[in-house]
Amino acid sequence: MPNPGRRRRGPSLAEVAELAGVSISTVSKVANNSPDVADQTRTKVAEILSEQRYVAPRQRRTGGPRIGLLVRSMRLPNTAEPLRGAMERAAGAGMPLEVLLYRQQPDWIEELRAHDIRGLVAISSVLDPEEREQLTDAGIALVVVNPLGPPHVGHHSVGATDWAGGYAAADHLLGLGHRRFGILRGDDRSMVSQSRASGNLAALTAAGITSDSIMTEPGDFTFEAGLEAALRLLARPDRPTALCAASDFQALGVIEAARRLGLRVPDDLSVIGFDDLILASMSSPPLTTIRQPLDQLGAVAVGMLADLIAGVEPESHHLELATSLVVRDSTAAPSKDRKRN
Repeated sequence: MPNPGRRRRGPSLAEVAELAGVSISTVSKVANNSPDVADQTRTKVAEILSEQRYVAPRQRRTGGPRIGLLVRSMRLPNTAEPLRGAMERAAGAGMPLEVLLYRQQPDWIEELRAHDIRGLVAISSVLDPEEREQLTDAGIALVVVNPLGPPHVGHHSVGATDWAGGYAAADHLLGLGHRRFGILRGDDRSMVSQSRASGNLAALTAAGITSDSIMTEPGDFTFEAGLEAALRLLARPDRPTALCAASDFQALGVIEAARRLGLRVPDDLSVIGFDDLILASMSSPPLTTIRQPLDQLGAVAVGMLADLIAGVEPESHHLELATSLVVRDSTAAPSKDRKRN
């Protein structure tokens, strides 16, 4: 039996579209008074909207502009902190925020407009040029956190100083006296990965380290990639005494590889990560790493998005927040019997 004290949930656009036998996009256009709908179709859809007592989201909600946070997966380690920063900044500005899981399906951008989403913060953008254009046509502003490709004028993004962080990681190991290095790359489709590895190499080259003392391994940002690459490098007779990883998860895989091979961190091998996730301080030993301010990335992206929605062009189309070295117990001077000049 229906509960008389409970208010009826209004129909979704998909439900109205099914009743009318039209697309979600068409229903959205009618609900938002867009002009490009045939009169007969408009009348039919409008009647069903009225019968079903549909109320457009912008009429139901009060407060600041509604924004979305678009993520590829909630399981990715670098999603939670930007999400927290974005939520705190949005709440402080009175901007309702909705977390959206990316699904490449027709009409998803029309759904955003129908739900009065005025802007999107995308974590590591998965959007192709056509989708970006559709967002622009729909009047939905976009800011990308840690873009996969190089920043473009006309697109707005926020990232960290990945090259400088990579340089600082290798420079720290050089300062401890290491002269044989391994570099574990992340996903090379990502500018983040390329920048971190490039920073590593720049520091080593500037210090006069020759190519035969630098061992690089491809991979991605995962624990499994770090484990597999480290097992290969550490099995070599000329194994490195220090490893730069492109992520904390990779670095944790390196520590596990060392354990399996009977090597001690940092006595036999120094390891440095990148990100400073919460697991970095909980590992054994606690991980030296490069901190990127993930929560601030989300907060700054929301601030940039608020400006765009208000019609204010940010001073720069791409902002980079500073990284910093966090020294813990996974790095030390090389053992005397391993140190080579």
